[in-house]
Amino acid sequence: MLDFYYLPGSAPCRAVQMVAEAVDVKLNLKYLDLMAGAHRSPQFTKLNPQRTIPTLVDGPLVLSESRAALIYLCDRYAKEDNDWYPRDTIQRAIVNQRLFFDACVLYPRFADFYHPQVFGNAEPDSRKRLAFEKAIESLNTFLSESEFVAGKKMTIADVSLFATLATACALGFVLRPYAHVDRWYAAMLDACPGARENVAGAKEFLKYK
Repeated sequence: MLDFYYLPGSAPCRAVQMVAEAVDVKLNLKYLDLMAGAHRSPQFTKLNPQRTIPTLVDGPLVLSESRAALIYLCDRYAKEDNDWYPRDTIQRAIVNQRLFFDACVLYPRFADFYHPQVFGNAEPDSRKRLAFEKAIESLNTFLSESEFVAGKKMTIADVSLFATLATACALGFVLRPYAHVDRWYAAMLDACPGARENVAGAKEFLKYK
């Protein structure tokens, strides 16, 4: 069993939980209350000097970036015929591109728009909303070409993006204008391991201040 430091409202944390379920890895959940400053404790700082979640611990290995954790779980624990992180070089490159799109474009724009509202009671910034919407439009284009974000089958890239958008939806963002994203999101709700927990955890984000 792997130790997993997390908060249920964190989309990156939920992505790791969903992939762990997909590859049948048991996680020893360790709730880390960031609002109370638990991530600044000497014990956690020694474990992860970045003081971030999620943090996944597998023996001597400590991973503190969610997308790296998703890849590791598949490389280390998925069965050979598992398609969550395909072994084919070209297919894997597409999955990586979509993962990095979430990490470097979609999630940062989500955080840039929503975090000031949730944590600082700021008024919505129209320019930041537009930037987030443009990222959703790019995702809509990806999904116009295939059933899932990297091809015909669900992968860890879908899971990572699903976690991000679940929080946006919990905050009131409407996917209906983006037909391909809307169709894909419904499919993820229906078929992704841990989908129900993902949505429930996203609602927890509303409680953080």
